[in-house]
Amino acid sequence: MSQHQSLPQSAPATVTVFASPTSWIESDALAQCQQVAALDGMIHVAAMPDLHPGKGAPIGAAMASRVLYPFLVGSDIGCGIAVFPIRLRRAVPERLDARFPDLDRPLDPERDADDPAWAVVRGDIPAGHVEGLGTVGRGNHFVELARVETVFDPGHASRLGLDAGDLVLIVHTGSRGLGERILRAHTEVHGAGPAPDPAAYLAAHDEAVRWGSLNRRLLAARVAHALGTEPTEPVVDQCHNLVEVRDGVYLHRKGAAPGDGRDVLVAGTRGTLSYLVAAHAGPDANHSVAHGAGRKMSRADALRRSRAKHTVDELRRTPVGSLVVCGDRQLLFEEAPSAYKRIEHVITDLVDHDLATPVASTVPLVTYKTPDVGSTARPDRRDDRRRRGRS
Repeated sequence: MSQHQSLPQSAPATVTVFASPTSWIESDALAQCQQVAALDGMIHVAAMPDLHPGKGAPIGAAMASRVLYPFLVGSDIGCGIAVFPIRLRRAVPERLDARFPDLDRPLDPERDADDPAWAVVRGDIPAGHVEGLGTVGRGNHFVELARVETVFDPGHASRLGLDAGDLVLIVHTGSRGLGERILRAHTEVHGAGPAPDPAAYLAAHDEAVRWGSLNRRLLAARVAHALGTEPTEPVVDQCHNLVEVRDGVYLHRKGAAPGDGRDVLVAGTRGTLSYLVAAHAGPDANHSVAHGAGRKMSRADALRRSRAKHTVDELRRTPVGSLVVCGDRQLLFEEAPSAYKRIEHVITDLVDHDLATPVASTVPLVTYKTPDVGSTARPDRRDDRRRRGRS
C-alpha cells in the first residue's frame, strides 16, 4: 500500500488526502479541506483522489464532525449514480441516440398519467415533490448507455449479473430542485452555520435522498421504454451527496460515495471508461471512496480551452466511438473530457490506498446530457433555469 499525504495543520481535526504525489490536486481544494477542518466540532476530513474545489466546501471529500453542517452536503442532496442492466438486440450508437426521450421535459402525474415509466414508482413521491420528476438536470449529470468492457473480478461481476459485452444504463442525477429548496431554507437563516435542529434537517434530507433514487429509476425507465425494452432493477445505486449518522458522528459526503462494503460506479467522462468497484474503505477514509474523475478545470476554463481546441462535432463523437446527445453547446464544451482528471489515475489511487478493488469497466455508447437541437417539446430556458437545482 502506498503512503497517503497528511497535511500539516494547526486545527485539531485531521486531514488526509488519498492521492499519490503525482496526482493532480488543486491547492484551492486543499485549502478548502483545511477550512473545513477548522470548523467547530470537526473530527476528520478524508479527501478522495477526485478532490476539486466547490462552492464553499471541497467536492470529493468525506467530513466527519460532531456538528451537522448542511452546507457541507450542498444543494444537490441525494445526487448519486445507479447502474441498470438493459437488454437490446443491437446497440449501434448511430441508431439509438435519436431515440432517447426529452429528459428536460418532466413527467407530470396528471398529464403523463399513462406513461409506462410510472410503474417503477412504489408508494408516494418523497416529500410530495412532483416538480422535475424524470429529468436529468444540468452540470455533470447524465444518462448513459454503456457496454461492460473488461471484467476484472468475474465472481463479483457474476453476483451482480454482469458479464463482458452486457449493456447497462448509467444514471447520474440528484434531487433536482428539492435539495436546493432544503439548503436554501437553512442558509437564508443560518448561512454556513450548523443545523439548529439536526433531526428536522435529517428528516428533510432523507426525503431528498429517497427522491434522488426514485428519479434515477424513472430516468432509466423512460430511456428503456424509448429504446423498446423493459426497465430493470438497479444492480448499483449509491448516493454521493448526503450526511450519515455513524457512531454518533455526522459523516458529510460531498462528491464521495459510501465505501464500506458497497459496490460503486466511479464515473469517467463522456469519452472515457467508467469503473465499477467493490469499495472497502476504512475509518481513515471516513468509509468513503471517490465518485468520479473529478474536474481539473473550472467551467469557465473548460469553455475557453475547449472552444479553442475542439469543434462541436468533435465533442459529439468521442475518441472511444460513442455519441453525446447535447443540444446545449456551452454545456458540451464545459463537460469536455479534457476538463476532467484521468479516471485511470483516480482508480489507481483508490487501489493503492486499499480503498476499492475494480470489478469491471464500462465504455460509453451514447451519453445523454440535454435534448439535441431540433428536439420537440424543449422547455423555455428561463423556465428550466428556475426549475433545476444545482449539480
